Amino acid sequence: MQSLWMLFATFLFSLMGVCVKLVSDEYSTPEIVMYRSLVGAIFLGCLVAVRGGSLKTAYPFQHLWRGVVGATAFGLWFFSFRGLPLATAMTLNYMSPIWIAGILFAMGLYHGKVRFEWKLVCAIVASFIGVVLLLQPTIHADQLQSGMIALVSGVLAALAYLQVRHLGNLGEPEYRVVFYFCIIGTVGGALVSMACARLPGSDGIAFHSHSIRGIVLLTLIGVFAAVGQMAMTRAYHLGKTLVTANLQYSGIVFSSIWGILIWQDFLGWIGWLGMIVIIGSGVSTTFFDVRHKMASTMKTYEKAKKMLEQKTG
Repeated sequence: MQSLWMLFATFLFSLMGVCVKLVSDEYSTPEIVMYRSLVGAIFLGCLVAVRGGSLKTAYPFQHLWRGVVGATAFGLWFFSFRGLPLATAMTLNYMSPIWIAGILFAMGLYHGKVRFEWKLVCAIVASFIGVVLLLQPTIHADQLQSGMIALVSGVLAALAYLQVRHLGNLGEPEYRVVFYFCIIGTVGGALVSMACARLPGSDGIAFHSHSIRGIVLLTLIGVFAAVGQMAMTRAYHLGKTLVTANLQYSGIVFSSIWGILIWQDFLGWIGWLGMIVIIGSGVSTTFFDVRHKMASTMKTYEKAKKMLEQKTG
């Protein structure tokens, strides 16, 4: 049952996507990233103060790398909402588990730690076929740039998740990782907003004036993102890894429903087929990742058992 927290998380992330798309006509993308991160930092800071905890870290550069890459991924993803249907942007970004599996497989193959896996390669190739099927019927020529940007955001998100895994191995708690990510996103979003305001062809406004609608949407973006992140963390900590990882694709279903209800973004059967192929590929790579972790754990266990037997000889 604990894995069902992932359903709650993906539901909140889909609502975040709705709010981002709705507010994109009032604020620039760097501003949205800045306010999203600021609300998250305030929320987590208050949570740490109430529950107790330390924000002191011995790994500032690792947090900086994770924050820069993660904030850039969010920025590109938010930008893609301006030119894509909500479900399409969500699906392309949700390819990050496939990228993670591919990166880890390539690194393991290079270092000779894993064998060539035809099933994994086929799953990755199938995911790209799914991308072609998804983009071909739903994206017009002027939307192709947004599609490529959403695809790149998924790659950067995969790199950010790998850094999160590394920070977790170093003993950094999730709240600290997310807090510093929000701090870096706030500062980075503000700096990029000021830089973009000086570019030729811009409106020269770094920070746009607020309306009640804008304030509400920006606040909801930050709250949905922060609570969704906490729910996702709870699902991975307490639920079954395989079930939790695969439930994240429910976010595509939620986004498809919101897209139809709010913007009448009806996909053709080829587009739906592309989504199904991408989801199926993601599930397959998740099975591979979990199986690889289990094999690694068993090797470590057998090695420790053998050393113990030799000592007690």
